[in-house]
Amino acid sequence: MDLTATTPPIENASEPCAGAAVEVPCETQQELLIGNDCLDLLREAGLRPTYQRLVLGGLLFSKGGRHVTADMLYTEATSAGIQISRATVYNTLNQFTDAGLLRQIGIDGSKSFFDTNPTGHHHFFVDSEDRLLDVPEPGVLIDTLPQPLPGYEIAGVDVVVHLRRKQV
Repeated sequence: MDLTATTPPIENASEPCAGAAVEVPCETQQELLIGNDCLDLLREAGLRPTYQRLVLGGLLFSKGGRHVTADMLYTEATSAGIQISRATVYNTLNQFTDAGLLRQIGIDGSKSFFDTNPTGHHHFFVDSEDRLLDVPEPGVLIDTLPQPLPGYEIAGVDVVVHLRRKQV
């Protein structure tokens, strides 16, 4: 994953964080993200560490590997007392994905999960529980792939194996 910054990092950590409804010093937000290096992660990815990005990044990255939908993250944020719009959650997830911090996994074209592990790996989806899980290593072995169309190259292969509980 290339985390080369495309914009210069913000050096003044004591300035009010952009986009905050109430000016909150960045030190306070960093305390909210204790044990998480979200500020540096955003800067390394070339993203300005706004209040919304720091708060949502803290929720996403402080709990280890996760698979979340935008609705799941919105619910988690509002349950934690964070006032944020659904649109901001969607926009932030897409920005994190574009920056290489998340990987978007589409399920049947109707639902998208965002994986905090952006490396190439495959997934199980438990249909009745709306849960996405990593396939353990060695993962899925694919012997051959079709030749790409002229002028194209294969950028990746995503396998989602749908599961359901056995009927007893």
